[in-house]
Amino acid sequence: MAKHLQREIDKLKKKILSIGAFVEESVQMAVRAVEQRDSALADRVINGDVELDQAEVDLEEDCLKILALHQPVAIDLRFIIAVLKMNNDLERIGDLAVNIAERALLLNTQVKVNTPYDLHRQAERTQWMLHSSFDAMINLDSTLARKVCGADEEVDTINREMYDLVKEAIRKDPQNLDTLIALLSVSRYLERIADHATNIAEDVIYMNEGIIARHKGDDFIKGLS
Repeated sequence: MAKHLQREIDKLKKKILSIGAFVEESVQMAVRAVEQRDSALADRVINGDVELDQAEVDLEEDCLKILALHQPVAIDLRFIIAVLKMNNDLERIGDLAVNIAERALLLNTQVKVNTPYDLHRQAERTQWMLHSSFDAMINLDSTLARKVCGADEEVDTINREMYDLVKEAIRKDPQNLDTLIALLSVSRYLERIADHATNIAEDVIYMNEGIIARHKGDDFIKGLS
């Protein structure tokens, strides 16, 4: 029974990592679609969402079957619970990548607007968080997971700055309202992706340490408590 359970857990690891790689690529393509005004790339992200949705459902069913058939305990149980939660976060990140791709299609129909908003910096930081949360999961690295959690505030700050910049830009150039609102939406979607990456990192901490990391505060994130 133990060997069979381990085989099933190994399959779960491969599936969650495959979904993670798919989602990470979707986010990268969606961001490039905005930066490069590439409608074909945006369409690829949108069309790939059906595949991701099915993979999410399949993985959830696998987790539930293992819980029912093997009744795992201790770290095996924590792992399966964490995978269920990560699976949901990954599906939501995939949806947000589609949202960014849809904003890219809209932006490609509009006149390009110069704005001080640093999309590249926000996207780069968000993608670092996402990639690092996967690395933390693969390597069961609580230290890296804490670094991901600690980086979330930077992305939040960029998003708040973007909101202020858009308000000022709309006052100055109201004719660019649609473009500016679309850019604000992209910023908000990136901020939400960073939140989900933080959730994944918190699940890694739970998987390793059996501690629910939500609402623990800065000292816990820094490993001081």
